[in-house]
Amino acid sequence: MSCDVSLVRCATYDLQKGKAALTRLLEPLGGLDWVTPGMKIVIKANLVAGRPPEDAVTTHPALLSALSALLTERGAKVVIGDSPGGVYNSAYLNRIYQRCGVTAALEHGAVLNRNFEVKEGRLEGAAVAREFKYTAYLDEADAVINFCKLKTHGMMGMTCAAKNMFGIVPGSVKSEYHYRYNNPMDFARMIVDLNRAKPARLHIVDAVVGMEGNGPTAGTPRPIGCLLAGKNPHTLDMICAEIIGLIPACIPTILAAQQMGLAPENPDEIATNQPWEPFCIPDFKNIRNADRLLKQNGNEALWGKAISRLFAALIASRPGVNKKECIGCGECQRICPAGVITMTNGKPVIDRRKCIKCYCCQEFCPVGAMKVMRPPAAKLMEKL
Repeated sequence: MSCDVSLVRCATYDLQKGKAALTRLLEPLGGLDWVTPGMKIVIKANLVAGRPPEDAVTTHPALLSALSALLTERGAKVVIGDSPGGVYNSAYLNRIYQRCGVTAALEHGAVLNRNFEVKEGRLEGAAVAREFKYTAYLDEADAVINFCKLKTHGMMGMTCAAKNMFGIVPGSVKSEYHYRYNNPMDFARMIVDLNRAKPARLHIVDAVVGMEGNGPTAGTPRPIGCLLAGKNPHTLDMICAEIIGLIPACIPTILAAQQMGLAPENPDEIATNQPWEPFCIPDFKNIRNADRLLKQNGNEALWGKAISRLFAALIASRPGVNKKECIGCGECQRICPAGVITMTNGKPVIDRRKCIKCYCCQEFCPVGAMKVMRPPAAKLMEKL
């Protein structure tokens, strides 16, 4: 029986149990038989911020260590890398590596990426990103394994396999891309283009402990208790969306992939090694925005497109600051791609007329003071 997405239970970040779980996980997909001695493999992790493993912001180092061990036992050379938002250089990445605990993988045969060269790529037939910049270390690999984290996301609703590949764009360029592709669907199409231009051989999801609430960096860790894997990031994301209680087609990256013929319309069309329904978390706290609420449960058909556009304006989510939590560091002002945040009396003020709703301020606020704000009308509509 063919398998598109594999799932296994995994409730702990114990190294040996992680190796065993990864082995079981990959068996329905053919295992690691394709790995040969001397092959160089890049593990593209989620290292979005320098946060400790228990915060559930990044791919857990125990799983990165376990996968590194499995690959090196087959004679492969393993490089772990990513390009989080910020300056893409050795000093900045060294701090990220240390704080995320990813240096633990060095004891299991891996090395950390030290090549900070940037290259320009081109994708013929791209939806939006015909030309793009990317991290050159990927070109040194015989294969890339995308090892992501299942989390909520202010702009995209969810970050998982497809979104994690935005990490191939150098950190300092990310703000430029947020500004260039400020429409959520254009941003999603750009993500899909990157996955097509620099495809990973395999995608693995760390959902042992995910993140709910104010993700992807300031939410709350939430035990999910499983690992997932697949060769197509979009079908994998569809199952992950179901697990955390989101309608797959309401996630822009999934919808973009479906429109481009890269993912099925229905999760039931995806072959899995076992039923995914027992893995679902019914009370997972997700981020919802106007577009997703309008499409959810047939609301758009109920209200009609014209009225729906009016409702979209009334219930649109937006980034906002909790002034009691804000420490006045100014990071949101520095990171804002549109340059619409100013610091007044030590607190950020957002020019709503020019805000592009990329949620970079929310994603990179070091204390989580920036939130995805939802007006009362949005909360009411969610109950319809």
